Amino acid sequence: MDTIETQGVAIPRLGLGTFRMPGVSAQPAVESALSLGYRHIDTAAMYENEAAVGTAIAGSGIHRRELFVTTKVWHDQLAPEALQRAFATSLEKLKMDYVDLFLVHWPSADMDIAATLTAMERLREHGYARAIGVCNFNMPMIRRAVEEVQVPIAVHQVEYHPYLSQTPMLQYLRSKGIALTAYAPLAQGRAASDQVLENIGRKHSVSATQVAIAWLLGQDGVIAIPKAARVESQKSNLEAMSVRLDEEDLALIAALPKDQRFVNPPFACDWNASD
Repeated sequence: MDTIETQGVAIPRLGLGTFRMPGVSAQPAVESALSLGYRHIDTAAMYENEAAVGTAIAGSGIHRRELFVTTKVWHDQLAPEALQRAFATSLEKLKMDYVDLFLVHWPSADMDIAATLTAMERLREHGYARAIGVCNFNMPMIRRAVEEVQVPIAVHQVEYHPYLSQTPMLQYLRSKGIALTAYAPLAQGRAASDQVLENIGRKHSVSATQVAIAWLLGQDGVIAIPKAARVESQKSNLEAMSVRLDEEDLALIAALPKDQRFVNPPFACDWNASD
């Protein structure tokens, strides 16, 4: 599995997303993914499936050091003491001594970025999280985290797919050696029936979804974590890693609309905020 090196960790570039796999429903999905060769599993406290993910991993027979496990703290638990309690709960549910990556799931309007990230850095220093990072920060927030708070951000996880540009964010993250993890990489299923992606797929004898994943994985510093409960979908996503798009393909994808954001809850930050 191809990896990205960031802040001392090697992250497999294709992972399994487990959003909307609540409770025990995540266990068979993680089990089948691990058996197929996935080594990067993404979960979160809010997904309510950490226990199922932990059970699947514990029963897999795969050495813990061979796996990369990400979890996240919800936006109502960002005060330092609350964050530490939430993290301890996540570890207990996962049945692990440490996670590979611990992320702020969403920023909150009243969060103290410095206090939150400093508390996370303490967990990293004590070996409970091998790396730390954030999700869903806008440009002013990520700049403040990196340049003012100066904690070692390994990853910024954001919505990213062929219909949403992340060019300014990607350029900034690359300049700082930070990986971008693309969630909702298939635009919540919309990529599967896109005519442009289907046409490109026919040229390469692959599906539209494989084209969308290949487009992401072909970019420097980008990781993708498509959700896939079915074995067939998991296999398809793995096979997308070997798809090579040419300049004509990339030009066609570049011409798709790039302003379509599908994950925008009421508590999201102002995506267009500038410094």
